[in-house]
Amino acid sequence: MRISELSTQTGMTVPTIKYYLREGLLPEGERSSPTQATYGDKHVERLRVIRALLDAGVSIAETRRVLTALDEPPEHSYDLLGTAHAAITPPLDEALDLNEAERIVSALGWKPGTCDLAVLNEVARAVEGLERAGFVVPNAVMREYLASMRRIADAEIAGVPTESPEAAVRYVVLGSVLVEPLLLALRRVAQQVSSWERFGGEG
Repeated sequence: MRISELSTQTGMTVPTIKYYLREGLLPEGERSSPTQATYGDKHVERLRVIRALLDAGVSIAETRRVLTALDEPPEHSYDLLGTAHAAITPPLDEALDLNEAERIVSALGWKPGTCDLAVLNEVARAVEGLERAGFVVPNAVMREYLASMRRIADAEIAGVPTESPEAAVRYVVLGSVLVEPLLLALRRVAQQVSSWERFGGEG
């Protein structure tokens, strides 16, 4: 198909597709003349992945990093998923004290080397925020957080598609970015339902 047909099929404008070509995010089509190229289903799929990454808030630079992993996949799926997570995780803050974060996540089965330091940093950053506010999560509640998160993670990872690296990255990146607001909203609904069940009849 020509670029105009690729545009129609993907819903992206021709200038946008040309921009992705210039940025090296989308591979060149097969040249049929010095000014014409043809594109195939792989270009359609790649454009959908690019759009999904960018719409999820991933930068052009990190999108390129994820796409490089797609083109040259690492030997283990774990490393591919790590690349996807890295694209949506804030950069490492080496000033953060990780001791308390490590103690907490050990209940998830964490051991040194089982997750990226940047992800552990996010836990440490959250813990630091709680400490600054003087807020303590009760032990029973923290245990429930950890047990629930592990069950959620196990279910999510069991659902990672294995038919292609593109499908796996799309699932992980979109699942991380777009599902997190859903998880927060569901938590708030559950809190209100639980509160109504406990206190609603008391006025």
